[in-house]
Amino acid sequence: MGDVGEARALAHLLAHGLVLVQRNYRVAAGPRARGGEIDLVMRDRDGTLVFVEVKTRKNAGFGGAAATVSLTKQRSLVLAARCFLRSYATPPACRFDVVAIEGDHVQWLQAAFDAG
Repeated sequence: MGDVGEARALAHLLAHGLVLVQRNYRVAAGPRARGGEIDLVMRDRDGTLVFVEVKTRKNAGFGGAAATVSLTKQRSLVLAARCFLRSYATPPACRFDVVAIEGDHVQWLQAAFDAG
C-alpha cells in the first residue's frame, strides 16, 4: 500500500503546484546514525523545499494516518532532511508536511511539524 499511497500523494501535490525534487531519499545508517528516509522531497511555488511524509491507512481507526507520525519519526525525518540539505551551499527555506491517506480521503497537512 506504501507505493500506491506515495503515488496518490505525489499526484495530489503536483496538482497543487508543487514540483518533485526527489522520491524516497535515503540516508544510510552508520556507526553514529540510524539512517532514515524521506518519502517525497518537493519544491513549492515560493521556492520552499518541502519534505513530505506519506502515511496510508484503510480507515481513520486508531487515530488515523496522521497520528502515526510519532515524535521519533519526526526526529528521523529532520535528521534525513539535514543530510539532504548538505548538498546546498545556501539551504533554501524548508518545511515538513504530512500527507495522510485514509481510504479515498487525502489530507495534506502543511507545516505539520518543525525541526525545532
